[in-house]
Amino acid sequence: MTVNGESGSTIQSVDRALTVLQLLARYGELGVTEIATKLKVHKSTAFRLVTTLESHDLVEQHTDRGKYRLGVGILQLAGATTAKLDLVQRAKPVSQRLAEIVGETVNITVLSGHEALYVDQVAGSAALQLHNWVGQRIPLHATSNGKVLLATVSGPRFDELTTGPLKRFTDKTVTSREALRAQVDEARRRGYAVAVDELEVGLTAIAAPICGADGTVVGSISASGPGFRITADRIPDVAAKVVAAGRDVSRRLGWHGH
Repeated sequence: MTVNGESGSTIQSVDRALTVLQLLARYGELGVTEIATKLKVHKSTAFRLVTTLESHDLVEQHTDRGKYRLGVGILQLAGATTAKLDLVQRAKPVSQRLAEIVGETVNITVLSGHEALYVDQVAGSAALQLHNWVGQRIPLHATSNGKVLLATVSGPRFDELTTGPLKRFTDKTVTSREALRAQVDEARRRGYAVAVDELEVGLTAIAAPICGADGTVVGSISASGPGFRITADRIPDVAAKVVAAGRDVSRRLGWHGH
């Protein structure tokens, strides 16, 4: 009974905290007493709620009148979402065109924690029984997208992202950090990464970086398909098209480099 009670209490607290954010979004600024009245809770409960939200920068206190308003943490959360949505929207026509040209599946990914996160996917004409990867995460060390994203980070960040054992998915998966670093260095030099049979036997993928307006890499674009279609002699041609697509998306995001 105690566990259930604690669970219910926790959910109620989360619900009240979210309601506080909605109230501040609606009214702009509110004092603790006003928040307590609108929530129909004791003033001490309202104070604990805003104090917790304040510790996460989700609300801030207006020093002149002691009232609370939404904090910069809200902007950071919204900004992260907006950036991903903007990337998807700007990349969509390019992804569709690339999928049409190469006939294979095109994916857009971003670095999320220690993995790559799929944020968009377009099926090519040759793709059959397509698995929808949007919203799913993939390992950095065993994928072309992951290697492109790893190629953009600093040495210490690379070590952090590849700490611990690298999981083996197939006989071709790179599980040595030294070998992975060499592949990532090569991807950085040539402007794209290739993964053949590394995540899944029979799957070949080629990825290139996408830059934001300031020139930093914000994501990657890839074309992937079965090895019998993306053969070794076809990889250079597909890679050139993927790299061109990455530059096109980058320009749409405001990048003016070469």
